[in-house]
Amino acid sequence: MISTDQKIDLLSSLENRFNKNMHRHLTLNWETILDKISNNTVLNTIYLMEQTGGCPDVTLLDDKIVYVDFSEESPEKRRSLCYDKEALDKRKQNKPTSDVQTEAHKIGITLLNEKQYKHLQTIEPLDLKTSSWIQTPTNIRNLGGALFCDRRYDTVFVYHNGADSYYASRGFRGYIEI
Repeated sequence: MISTDQKIDLLSSLENRFNKNMHRHLTLNWETILDKISNNTVLNTIYLMEQTGGCPDVTLLDDKIVYVDFSEESPEKRRSLCYDKEALDKRKQNKPTSDVQTEAHKIGITLLNEKQYKHLQTIEPLDLKTSSWIQTPTNIRNLGGALFCDRRYDTVFVYHNGADSYYASRGFRGYIEI
């Protein structure tokens, strides 16, 4: 759990990020957000998002107030992971250390879906050099695939790969509703 000193530092960082990036949350004010994140469970999740390189900030996603990863590239400490535990278990050689679904659960965040990922890209350009796994529809996952996105040539692309694949430049983004 987050310590008192860590909480003070985190809240200061979050307020600074909030004030520097008003385009992400034009209709929100810091006092309202501060009240919503006072819950230690929520604050601990945001702390873990920060510690893994997510640069979390508040925005509206599907008409809900959320903290979401706004790191310029896919969060650095959340890369080189296959999609889920099933894919990880199927790998016989060169297994990554973990998988996206397990790590998102540990942090306490929900993986972005395609619509949410594309919405973030309307706020500001992300993943210009990296890519991020996104929630994959069951029918695709049942066939062994998984989806990921990135932004190249000022366009958001959605791709597919085997769920057991992993790359140093592919991670994941997530959010927590507050």
